[in-house]
Amino acid sequence: LPCSAVDEADREHYWQHGFTVLRRLFDAESMARFEARFVEIATGAVPRPEGLVLMRDVSVVKGGHVPETPLHGVNKILSFEADPVLFAHSLHEGQLAAVRSLVGTELVTLSTNVFNKPPGLDGRHPFHQDLRYFALRPADAIVGCWTAISPCRRENGCLAVVPGSHRGPLRRHGDPDWEHVNFGYFAAENDEREAREWLEMEPGDTLLFHPLLLHGSGRNRSGDFRRAISTHYAAADCERPTTPRKRAPVMVAIPSP
Repeated sequence: LPCSAVDEADREHYWQHGFTVLRRLFDAESMARFEARFVEIATGAVPRPEGLVLMRDVSVVKGGHVPETPLHGVNKILSFEADPVLFAHSLHEGQLAAVRSLVGTELVTLSTNVFNKPPGLDGRHPFHQDLRYFALRPADAIVGCWTAISPCRRENGCLAVVPGSHRGPLRRHGDPDWEHVNFGYFAAENDEREAREWLEMEPGDTLLFHPLLLHGSGRNRSGDFRRAISTHYAAADCERPTTPRKRAPVMVAIPSP
């Protein structure tokens, strides 16, 4: 495996600040495949893979906004484990090497998403901690990997993080004080606005981040889409919840190296 994907400085930055960015981890060809596949699925050009969820933007569903194209009305797709083109993100050897260096060899996927931030819509994601959505523990054995498909800038709503926030507890989350909020977009209390660091990324750059790291994104004020693809991994020996959740996560075991 390409262990050069992450070095000691990256690991130190991850554990100290709650994240690290691996530049150009994915090549341009991979990004083009992910982009094209997302468009095919989101526009209905191909049958929707089993288990995949297509989520429309709340401003279209409830806010009365008429999207310019079908793509302008899609917020994200999630649970793409059954789609081999998109699931290649989860199986990327460099990414797996980086994750294994943080949490161990035996892994399962915990969640998968492609995020679509169209121009002309609000599209914000309130600051939150991903552990709010996961029942597995411990938190240190879970890693998120968020890869830019398109250039991510302040103008089009790149991610922002609060360095070091992963060292605190899981905070109380609630609905943000917005007119319309996309399903499941909860906001953490005390989001430390003054401490935010904005992460501008190029296609193929990958953010590795701790599930307690406060992060979110702003509006897309550009004239084009901002897209990204993500996989969350957990160590295979994480503790399972004692009570089943309403919607059990789709977890896929990653083959051992």
